[in-house]
Formats: sequence, C-alpha cells, structure tokens
Amino acid sequence: MRWAWLAGLPGWVLGVALQLQQAALWPWWAYALLLCAPMALWAVSRFRGRAQGLALAVLAGGLIGFGLTGARAVHFASQALDPAQQGADIELTGRVASLPQRLGQGERFDFIVESAARAGAPVHLPERVQLGWISGFGSAAGEPPREFTRQGPGVRAGDRWRFTVRLRSPHGLSNPHGFDRERWLWEQGLQATGHVKLGPRDPAPQRLGASGLHPMDALRQSVSERIDERVDDPRSAGVLAALVVGDQSAIDRADWTLFRTTGVAHLMSISGLHVTMFAWLATALLAWGWRRLAPVWPQALLSVPVPVVAGLGGVVLAVAYALFSGWGVPAQRTVVMLAVVVGLRLGVRHWPWPVVWLLAMSAVLLLDPWALMQPGFWLSFVAVGILFATDPGRSRGTAPGGPLHRRAVRALVNLLREQGVVTLALAPLTLLLFGQFSVVGLLANLGAIPLVTLLITPLALLGVALPPLWDAAAWVVQGMSVGLQWLGQWSWAAVFRPAAPWPLAVAAVAGGALLVLRLPWVVRSAGLLLLAPALLYAPPRPAPGQFELIALDVGQGSAVLVRTEAHSLLFDTGPSYGPDSDAGERVVLPLLRALGERLDAVVVSHRDSDHAGGAEAVRAAHPQARWLSSYSTEAAERCLAGQRWTWDGVRFEVLRPLPEDYGPEGQGLLSTNAMSCVLRVASAQHSAWLGGDIDAAREVQLALARPDDRATVLLAPHHGSLTSSSPVLLNTLQPRWVLVQSGYRNRFGHPAPAVLERYQQRGMRWVTSPDCGAATWRSAEPDAVRCHREQDRRYWHHTGPAAAAGLSAGGAPPPARTPELTSPRSEP
Repeated sequence: MRWAWLAGLPGWVLGVALQLQQAALWPWWAYALLLCAPMALWAVSRFRGRAQGLALAVLAGGLIGFGLTGARAVHFASQALDPAQQGADIELTGRVASLPQRLGQGERFDFIVESAARAGAPVHLPERVQLGWISGFGSAAGEPPREFTRQGPGVRAGDRWRFTVRLRSPHGLSNPHGFDRERWLWEQGLQATGHVKLGPRDPAPQRLGASGLHPMDALRQSVSERIDERVDDPRSAGVLAALVVGDQSAIDRADWTLFRTTGVAHLMSISGLHVTMFAWLATALLAWGWRRLAPVWPQALLSVPVPVVAGLGGVVLAVAYALFSGWGVPAQRTVVMLAVVVGLRLGVRHWPWPVVWLLAMSAVLLLDPWALMQPGFWLSFVAVGILFATDPGRSRGTAPGGPLHRRAVRALVNLLREQGVVTLALAPLTLLLFGQFSVVGLLANLGAIPLVTLLITPLALLGVALPPLWDAAAWVVQGMSVGLQWLGQWSWAAVFRPAAPWPLAVAAVAGGALLVLRLPWVVRSAGLLLLAPALLYAPPRPAPGQFELIALDVGQGSAVLVRTEAHSLLFDTGPSYGPDSDAGERVVLPLLRALGERLDAVVVSHRDSDHAGGAEAVRAAHPQARWLSSYSTEAAERCLAGQRWTWDGVRFEVLRPLPEDYGPEGQGLLSTNAMSCVLRVASAQHSAWLGGDIDAAREVQLALARPDDRATVLLAPHHGSLTSSSPVLLNTLQPRWVLVQSGYRNRFGHPAPAVLERYQQRGMRWVTSPDCGAATWRSAEPDAVRCHREQDRRYWHHTGPAAAAGLSAGGAPPPARTPELTSPRSEP
C-alpha cells in the first residue's frame, strides 16, 4: 500500500470538480468535517485488502479535494463587498497590483486597498478590487469629464494612489453559452469592481509615489511600453507584448478573430509550448556553461553534477519566465510538470507518464482549484496527455542519435505527427469549448509553430536586452500575418457546430482521443461512432405553430431572439460597450452559433446605441438576413405598420411606425424613441409584444387603435422607464409576463419602482435581466419563464431577489435605489 496515495490523486481531481458544481456554499464546519473523514478512512483501510484500500484512497482524495476547495471558497466569500457600500463615493488609498489592461479609452487594473473612507468615516472593503480609469466616465451628468491620458502621471504597477471611486459587487451578463464574468472575477480573487470618478467636482486622483511592491508587474509594464515605443506597427507590437509579458489586451480584436479562425490563438499567449522551449534553452545553456567550469573549478562539477545544475536551474528560470508572463494556467501546468519530471530524474525514479500527468494536474488544482473551469486547463492537459499516450519514441525505443540530416528529418516528421495528432484529438474539445473548429488549423500551425517558437518569441525575449531585435520580430509577425489572413479568407476556414449536451460532448472528446491512440484500427474506428452524435446534434426547436422568445442579458440595452420551427428573428442587437466591443459580438453571435441559428430577419427598433450597437457584427455574420429598421440605412427596409408575414404557423406583424411618421426623405418626424419599431408575434393561442423604447403617447395610440389586442408576454418598453408602460397599454394588453431588459445598477434607475408597482397592481409577473439573466419564454409553456441565472447557478454568481417579484405574481417591487454610473465597457 506504499503507492496508495497515488490512488488519491484522481479522487482529489474529482472532488474539486464536484465542489465547483455547488449552487450555494455550505457552512464552514461542513467542509471541516469532510476534511476529517479521510483520517477515519485511512484507519479502516489498514484492515482491508488491496482493492478496498485503493477504493478508500480514491474516496479520501475526493473528500479532501471537495472539503479543502469548499473551505477556501467560504473564506473568500466572507470577504465580499458590503452591499451598503455599493454605488457610494469612497476614497481609496492603495497600490496598483497588476499590469494595467488596455481599454479603448483608458485602462483597467487590480488595486490593493490599504485604507478606505466614506464621507470621512473609515469603511471596510475587500483587500483586492478591480478599477477602471476611463476617459469621460464617472463625471456627473452635464459636467465635462476629466480626461484620461497615458501621459501625465499615468497608472503604473506598484504605484500608490488615492482615488475617489464607486464600487459594486461582481456582476456580469448571464447568457447561455456566454462568457461568465463573475466566475472569471472569482478566479482572479476579486470581490468588487468599480471605476475612478473623474468629474470636475470629484477630488483629482493623487499619485502618492512608488510602493516598491509588485516589481514583476512593474517590469512587465515597462517592457510592454518599450515595445510600443520601438515597434511602428501597433498590431505587431501587440503580439510581441503578448508573447513577452503576457499582455493579451495588447492584441487587436481583429487579430484575435483571425488567430481563432486559423487555429493559432494558443500561440499568441504564453502557453506550455513557450515555457517548455524556454526551459529547454535555459537547461542547455546552463549545462554548457557548467561544463566549461571544469578546467577552472573541477571541484564544482564533483560537488554539484551538471544534471542537477541544468535541471534545477532550468526549472527556476522557467518559473521566472512564467511569472514574468502573468502566471497563466498553461504556464503553471508546464512549470509543475517540468518540476515533477526533473525531480523524478534527479531522484533516479521512472514513474509512468499517467502518474506524472495526474500529479501535475493535482498540483495545479492545489494552487488554484478554480483553474479547472478555464478552457486553457483542459486544452493543456488533454494535449499533453495525448502526446504522452501517442509518443512513438517511447513505444518503439527510437534512438535519438544518428547523422544530423537524419535527426533533422526525424524532428520534422515528429513535428508533423504531433501537430496532426493534437489537432485531430483536440477538435471535439475545441468545438465543445468554443463552438468552432479551424479547418485550416493544421496547415496554419505547421508554419506558425516554428515561426513563433523558434523566431518570434526568442527575438522578442532577446529584444528586452537588445531592442532592435523587436524590429526583426515584428517583421516576422507581419509576414506570418499575411499568410494567416490568406488562410482566414477561405470560406471554409472555420467550422461552427451547435453546442451538444454534455454527455454527447464527453463522448466526442473520448472519440477524438481514441482516433489517435496507438491501438488497432478496428478499435480506433469506434471513435467515429462516439464523435457522430455530437457532430450531428441539432438543438430542439419549437413545434409547428409555436414559437420561443429569448430575451438576452446584454446589460443596459435590448436584444431578443424569436425562434419558430424553421426560422429565427432577432429584435434589436444590444448595446455597444466601447470602441472595440459590443453585444452583437460578445453575446448575440455566440448564442446563435451554439443554437445553430441562421437568421432570417433582424429588426432594429431604432438607432440608439443600446439597441443598435451590435448591428455591424450581426450583419457581418448573417448577411443573408432581411433587415427592418426605423432609421435610414441602405441595407435595411423601412419599418412600417401593416407589414405582415407568417413563418411555420406563427404570425409576425409590425404595428409602428406609421407611414406619416416618416418625412418626405425617409427621416423620422418624431423623437428617436417614439420612432421605435413595434412588433407583434402570435401563435394560435399566445402572443408577444416587442416595442423598443416606444413612449407612453405612442402606447396610448396603439392601445386605442387596437383595443382587442392581448399579449401573453410583454417586453417592457424602454427598459421599464417611467416614460413608458402606461396604464392604458397594460390594461389593454393584460400580459401574464413582463420581461425587463436593463443594466445592473444602471444610471437611469431602470426599471422604475413606480412601473413595477403598476405591474404588481395588475397581477403581472416580471423578471429583470440583472437578476434573471437571459429569460426564455415558450408559447407551448406560457406560464413559465426560465431564468438562465437560476438554471446555471453556482456559488460565485450574483444572488439577487430572484428577479424581484417576477416569479410569483403580486410580490412587492424592490425598493428604490440610488442610480449609479456604471461603465458599459465592463460588460460582459
């Protein structure tokens, strides 16, 4: 039973994975009991046979993994931001604790709080918060903003500052197949986010000097800025900054799209490949240098042999490089695995690769159990596991020697084999994690891997000492980009498939691994049978004559997907979050891809950016769709009352604007909100009413003109503003459900408590997107609204009042709160 502890490793990993599925945390003492249980199991195992002892070891490992992760989560959750401090002006003193991330009009950075005061009285805050310093944001209404500039004092890692800020608890958008920002903030150890107030009436930010702390982040920032200054092409400079210091925010958004399409995105951030190559070079140089000491200091080689110096020194330098690059999961995984391998070799031990692989995985999860939720974790460990399992040199005992040309040919063959194996094996996992697979990825990586690992990265790293080498590295980046752009332009460069349920997805991942393992072809072919269900999966659709409505969580804006048996329509495209970010790209398109949707029509109710901000991204991805809008655009038809069509037994009718609302040249004669397109969608028994930001006057006109209209579900006009949801409209439509799309703690106070009171008085049920997330309503189940935030809840997620009074008719509306300025750029 000397090796029984190894049986606890898979139990540990499973225990961590199970704890991460908890919707709510238990009391701390429950996890403490779980941590005590393994001692009892150990005592029992001494009187059991080998099989029972191994089973108990697995169980003990699982209990330790579950209990320790839960206890750490309880401790971290206890440091949450006091709700009473949300939205208040707080004076913070502390230091910048991370490499500032670049935004379109400012920067975002982690901040260690040393002291905090509200109205002169000290307050307790989480130790680490995330702040945004954004130009023109945080000033009071009607006041000119204090601009952010990269000149002047600047924000530098390690510097101490005094800011006036507004904070809020971590909150992100909650959509099917969308980015989970709350999980990401939890993983980063952040319990509050906020922004620096820059209005003329706010105290100016004060730089208090350098703290001398966070030297690694300060060095990373200095190198990133030097690259910016040296390299003329900003896109090449961004790639170099990402490869040298791990500053992925420096890479242009269009370049990230190209890298994902061509399957080389993993090369543009510090990955295991980069760390391994760096460690190999460091080991070789240390071994060479130590041997050269023999004539001068022979005693040194006898006291500390070359393998010890090279092995330990290589690991130390690999750790330094990984820290310098931001200490991401791939870098962590590689450093841990290198340390394990070096330790085993120095101890003259030869463990089977599954043990080394599992030990490295367990060590990474011991450092950061929430790394298990990162796509990079699975891509890294699955890729390494596949390479271990398919290594022909290990299986055949291939000798590494021979003439130089034969070794070169063998290295090239191995590179081609490994890349082909990894590409095929990871294809199902890539589809599962990202909903897309790069068809040209194998070809792109064959060229990009040697360029990035053997030319670009070494030149970029050496450029820290010899800056002219950055020019050479940038030249190689530009040449590589030309080739990638050529591949990315192919119509079939990337394949998108709908997201399959997790059992089919797991089977597909196993099938991909089975295809590349060194097994008889009869056994390998079974992998195709495991792959087929996920590849052929089609998400369920409404029955004929029925429709489904998904009100997406896009923050302060609107986007609604309507699906019938064979058609789909998008009503509004969500807001713009900044110069390089919008809801179309971040929220709408991922959902459409996951559902396998090809839009037939898009209705943009009006030109305001919170409704039309994602239009460009949606149009580029779905050029075949018919476009309707109330504002002038060459690519869209004019929205006009009376337009009707029927899809699969479901009727669609445009109710506004009227023809006379348009001027002689097509311009709207009313306000932008009043010109909103109003769409009614109806099955035989139920209907939905979507009205954009229509105002009360237009609501009354519609209600009087169509007194017999009813609606089972109503999209709250103007996000629940006081200017809309008039009593006349509500009395006419008599909806069972009202879906309110608004931003979390938005500056407008939407939805207004008085409007929610109107809903309550009429027995209407409502849900709000900050508390519900994406809300799904189906005409076949008219009495139910499914909230994604509830269906996908984990303990790190925001806990609101369960959509206010939404899930039970007649509940009290939430109390009024002080409107807060919240940055749309923080979403999602």
